[in-house]
Amino acid sequence: MALQCRLSGTTIQSLKMATIPISSSSSRLIFRSLPKTLNLALFSRHSPPKAPPFTLLIRALSAPAVAAAPATESSDNKVVKPQWQAAIDFKWIRDNKEAVAVNIKNRNSNANLEFVLQLYDKMLNLQKEVERLRGERNTVANKMKGKLETSERQRLIEEGKNLKEALMTLEEDLIKLRDELQLEAQCLPNMTHPDVPIGGEDSSKLRNMVGSRRKFDFPVKDHLQIGKELDLFDFDAAAEVSGSKFYYLKNEAVMLEMSLVNWTMTEVMKRGFTPLTTPEIVRSSVVEKCGFQPRGENTQVYSIEDSDQCLIGTAEIPVGGIHMDSIVAESSLPLKYVAFSHCFRTEAGAAGTATRGLYRVHQFSKVEMFILCRPEESDLYHEELIKIEEDLFQSLGLHYKTLDMATGDLGAPAYRKFDVEAWMPGLDRYGEISSASNCTDYQSRRLGIRYRPSEPSSTTSKKGKANLATTKFVHTLNATACAVPRMLVCLLENFQQENGSVTIPCPLRPFMGGIELISPKFR
Repeated sequence: MALQCRLSGTTIQSLKMATIPISSSSSRLIFRSLPKTLNLALFSRHSPPKAPPFTLLIRALSAPAVAAAPATESSDNKVVKPQWQAAIDFKWIRDNKEAVAVNIKNRNSNANLEFVLQLYDKMLNLQKEVERLRGERNTVANKMKGKLETSERQRLIEEGKNLKEALMTLEEDLIKLRDELQLEAQCLPNMTHPDVPIGGEDSSKLRNMVGSRRKFDFPVKDHLQIGKELDLFDFDAAAEVSGSKFYYLKNEAVMLEMSLVNWTMTEVMKRGFTPLTTPEIVRSSVVEKCGFQPRGENTQVYSIEDSDQCLIGTAEIPVGGIHMDSIVAESSLPLKYVAFSHCFRTEAGAAGTATRGLYRVHQFSKVEMFILCRPEESDLYHEELIKIEEDLFQSLGLHYKTLDMATGDLGAPAYRKFDVEAWMPGLDRYGEISSASNCTDYQSRRLGIRYRPSEPSSTTSKKGKANLATTKFVHTLNATACAVPRMLVCLLENFQQENGSVTIPCPLRPFMGGIELISPKFR
C-alpha cells in the first residue's frame, strides 16, 4: 500500500475511483462526483416451493458486470491471469446458447457470447491435443522400460524429448486460453426469472401500492429547507471538510438516524436474522466475486491506490464473503443475516435537482439483509425479504409502491429484483428507498459457497459404504432494510407540520428517548 503522506501522525492514503455497475439490492440506493484521486484518512423454514421449469437456466452463469471487457493483455501479448476462478458451467452455456443470447439482449448487456463459445471450443480442442501428446509420451516411457537396442533407445529418448517440449508449449497455451475464457465468461450476466418484464425501467411492473399521498393544506417544504430551519444538518461545513455530497447530521437528526438503525435491526432480528457489523474495507477480489467491478471508468467504488482493497458500497459484499470457499451444513440453511455498515459510493455521473440534499451522497449508513439458502427455496425467501421491507415501511406510515423491475434495470447478479419507491412530497416524486434481489447461484459460484445435501448418494463405493452427496451451490439474496438518508428524506417531508415541526412516527419514539416532535429552535 503506497504511503502518500503523514500529517500529525496520521497516515493518509490515496483512494482512486473505480467502476462498479449499479446492481443488486442496492442498485439505485446511491446517495457530483469527486476528483479522480481522493485523499482520505483511513481509520481505522419454510417448506420449499416447487421449482419452476425455468430454474435450470440459472445454474451456469457467473459474471461481475453487465458490460463485457476484453481479456486484458500485457505488453508482451500474454493474457493476464484472473485473480480468481468462477465455477462456470461452459457446457451448459453452449447447450443453451439461444436462451443465453436472448437473455443478454434483454438485459442490454455487451457480453460477447460468441467469443466465449469460440474460446471454449478452442480450449476443448487444445485439451484433446494435450491429452493425445501425454498419451504418446507415456507410451514412449513404457517402451523404454524394456531391453532395447542402443539405437532404438536413443530414438525413443529423442522422441520423448520432442514430445515433452511440444507438450510444455501446448500446456502453456492451454493455461492462457483458460484464463482468457474465464475473463470473458465472467462478463455474462445472470439468467432472468421468466416473470420479469422485458424492457427498460419504464417497463417495470407494479406489484403493490400502499397508502396514498398526504394532502397538505400549507406550502410543502423539501427536506433541505426543513433541515435548515430545524438545524438538523450542515452541508456547507461538510463541503469544506470533505467535498460535495457529504454532510453533518445534527441534533435530533442524529438521534433519528440511530433510532432508524436500532428499530430496523430489532424488527428484522425478530424474523430470525443474525445481527452483524462488517468490515468496511474489503479485498477487490471479493467485490468482483459479488458482481461488481472495483476498478475502471464511471466508477461507483472507492478503491485504495496501490492496494487490493476497496471501501464497501453495501454490506452485501462483506456479508457475502463470510462463507467464501466453504461448504456449509445443509442443516444450517437458511443462513439469515442483518448487517449494519457505513457505505461509500462515488456517485459518478449523478447530478441535477433530483439528487440534491440527502437523496444521493457519498457516505451513508445502511441496514442490509442477506440470505443463503437451498436453490429450491430462493424464490420463497425473495418474497419473505420484500414482505419484511413492506412491513417496515408500512409501520412508519409511508406511502409507497413496489415494482418488479424490468430486465434492462437488473444488475448482472440479479435473477429478479423488487424495488420499493416511497412518495417524497418535497421532491414531488417517488424515490427508491429499498430493493430486494434474488441472485440465485451467481455469487456463490464465484465466492465458492456450497452445501452438501443430507441425503447420501444412492451409489456405493467399492468398500460398500454410501458415497457422500455431491455438493451444490447455495443461492444468495440481499435486500435493503433501511438506507438512512433516503429514510430521513421520507420522514422529514411526509411528517412535516404547518408550524415547521416534524412528527416522529410512533415505532421510532422509544428509540428517540421519548421525543415525539422535532420543533423549531428559538434563539
